Amino acid sequence: MALEITIEPWKELIIHEVLELKFDDWITQIIASARSAGGGIPTIFWAGGMAFHFATFPDTETIVQEKLNGRIHYSSVTFAIKEKFEKQVMKEGGTVNFTDVSHNEIFSKLVEKLRTSSKFRIT
Repeated sequence: MALEITIEPWKELIIHEVLELKFDDWITQIIASARSAGGGIPTIFWAGGMAFHFATFPDTETIVQEKLNGRIHYSSVTFAIKEKFEKQVMKEGGTVNFTDVSHNEIFSKLVEKLRTSSKFRIT
């Protein structure tokens, strides 16, 4: 009997809260949070001119069932416009690393959606 492999893409991404900040304000906040948590260099995702971070729900029975049905739930997404990718941003008191996730289809679609709702977008 041959092993069958199935690739089943996600069907839906549901975001329960979206928070947009100005990039410099958000970086200051991230550095302050990292410092108060004992240090370390935080990493934020970047794709298509947006820096973003998301939070998920714990894998309860309900959330796992949703995932098996093809639905991802993010409890929140925080984002800021950052047109140009940089691996690292240094600011007084700290550093933030960035990971380019533009190749990820879900993140690319997420960024498109965030861009249309941005209060600070460059037109």
